Amino acid sequence: MAAVTGGLVLSTGRSAATGTPVQASYLVGRGIADITGAAAESGMMGYSMFDQQTSGIHQRLRARAFVIVDRASGNRIAWCNADQGILPLSVFRAVLDQLTTVYGSVYTEQNVSLSATHTHAGPGGCSHDLAYNLAAYGFQQQNFDAVVSGIVEAISSAHADLSPGTLALGRGELTNASVNRSRAAFERNPRNDQDVYPLGIDPVMTVLRLRQGATDIGAISWFPTHGTSMTNSNTLISGDNKGYAAYAWEHETAGVRYLDDSPGFVAAFPQTNAGDMSPNLNLEPGSGPTDDQFENTRIIGLRQSTAAQRIHTTATTAITGSVDSRLRYVDMSQVQIDGRFTPDGRTHRTSSGVIGLSTLAGSIEDGPGIPGLFEGTPSPLAPLIDHINSVVPGWLADEQSPKTSVVPGGLLRATPDVLPLQLLKIGQLYLVGGPAEYTIVAGLRIRRSVAEELGVPLENVLMQGYTNGYSQYVTTPEEYDIQHYEGASTLFGRYTTPAYQQEFAKLASSLRDGTALAPGTPPPVPAIGTLNVQTGVVLDSPGLMRSYGQVLAEAAAGYRPGQQVAVVFVTGHPKNSLHRGTFLEVQRLHGPGWERHLDDGDWQTTYHWQRTNAATGESTAKITWDIAPGTPPGTYRIVHHGNAKNGLTGAVSAFTGTSRPFTVS
Repeated sequence: MAAVTGGLVLSTGRSAATGTPVQASYLVGRGIADITGAAAESGMMGYSMFDQQTSGIHQRLRARAFVIVDRASGNRIAWCNADQGILPLSVFRAVLDQLTTVYGSVYTEQNVSLSATHTHAGPGGCSHDLAYNLAAYGFQQQNFDAVVSGIVEAISSAHADLSPGTLALGRGELTNASVNRSRAAFERNPRNDQDVYPLGIDPVMTVLRLRQGATDIGAISWFPTHGTSMTNSNTLISGDNKGYAAYAWEHETAGVRYLDDSPGFVAAFPQTNAGDMSPNLNLEPGSGPTDDQFENTRIIGLRQSTAAQRIHTTATTAITGSVDSRLRYVDMSQVQIDGRFTPDGRTHRTSSGVIGLSTLAGSIEDGPGIPGLFEGTPSPLAPLIDHINSVVPGWLADEQSPKTSVVPGGLLRATPDVLPLQLLKIGQLYLVGGPAEYTIVAGLRIRRSVAEELGVPLENVLMQGYTNGYSQYVTTPEEYDIQHYEGASTLFGRYTTPAYQQEFAKLASSLRDGTALAPGTPPPVPAIGTLNVQTGVVLDSPGLMRSYGQVLAEAAAGYRPGQQVAVVFVTGHPKNSLHRGTFLEVQRLHGPGWERHLDDGDWQTTYHWQRTNAATGESTAKITWDIAPGTPPGTYRIVHHGNAKNGLTGAVSAFTGTSRPFTVS
């Protein structure tokens, strides 16, 4: 039986509620931490636009972690989902190093799983692969440290929070939060693949419910849709639709205050096979269901959050069984693929990573690239590319056919060839951790191969993309042939999906049989992995006859819900301090003192930074508050926290600015 509500189909599943207390077979813990990075003059990760530099914060970015321990065997998994565009191998390695320093051999590459929500509105420069740092003008140590330390903090909090608990699984369908942005490629697949997804989307949402005793402590809600509700014109940091989905559940429903000592309820919204799933329902950037990118972010996020909460209440299928994991480093550029995984039944091989011409065209539905280029094959520009481009060797271009090859990323060490592949077992649930963006049919085929090897139902195997590394897209051979953006971004050639099917099946076989599997050799850090050509903060200046924190544009005397408060302060550069607390506070007068009502992690506020004089280092911070319906009447004020750098001594000093009090009635 299934209950249908709007775009949501709820699957009731099997009930484990018998009225008898369930034995806590697991220890479970949760944690959350800030990973926001530089709020100004930092290239953003996702759209590869050089002029898309951060200029403030709409919502802070978070890492959300859970640790699950099998009490019978002692095996554990540390799982973390981060509000990031990608989760590069560089971050995975650094997190493991720090965890080893603290916990020894408790957490290793085998049992730690890190994934990204794939927001396109966060600071970049965290990879050691040059191709993914270009728009950030190279490796950005400050952003990297913020992400790594935040993930470690979240996992450490989850570790400290471990307590006897239970897990339950729920499933449902959400049909109005995604659309297939590459339908023509999808329709190249055989009918038996297309029939699994009659709407051209993967509508399945899977929710893992985590409890300590009788208390719900968190949920993991897997659902595929791109983090591209915010367009490439946006320069405010945002967790995009999945960031809002988490915020809506944690803050607005569960009442969590992020700066409290207790993590409260933690709601993570990871991706599955989202490679061809767009949140832009009208198949245009920033369009669908409205023409406002901020409102679209909220609506698509809210639809995911609402669906997840409803499924969560019916998630009564108890998770039982062991916890286990396998990880292996595979050179995806040199995989010999057995015919049982290929469409024609013949042996094939992958080749070194190559970026195709349609990659440069971008995805017109989510974020167009170079003007004048468009997706598809054969490209009318192919003869020109072949004539002027001698970088891609002929043998490699032939192996990548019918791709119009442009950049040999693997040969140039700009894109990775060796990647971590991971398989996690949480009772009867299996997570296929892949370091790429998988289309829904590519994900389906990999899941089928893993499920067949394990001998388990297909629905118990999830394809979790953006995990422990990043290597662009994975399309099926049939989708690859049409060379849309996704196919041109499939680095290892036409048979990339069959290669993943084979290699993940090896992990499944090892996990099923309880045998050891050689982990393989991780790749070296590329020589140019930490190259950075972006200058840091040289100096700040308040300007003539001004002081830091001074109010330049003051609040009005009074407001009503539905109106916006805007205050402008003299400020310093946000890179002087990341302010993991907040750059702003909306404070309310309570009794004899002021208490925090909102901060820069809240949806209703924005922090805009602007350079007003580059020569002297002058800048301003504009803080806005959109007063929501139901805001308690009272007296409020806006507070700005900042830091300024002395150009002579290099010393950085903190300051605070405060608006005049105003009323909300």
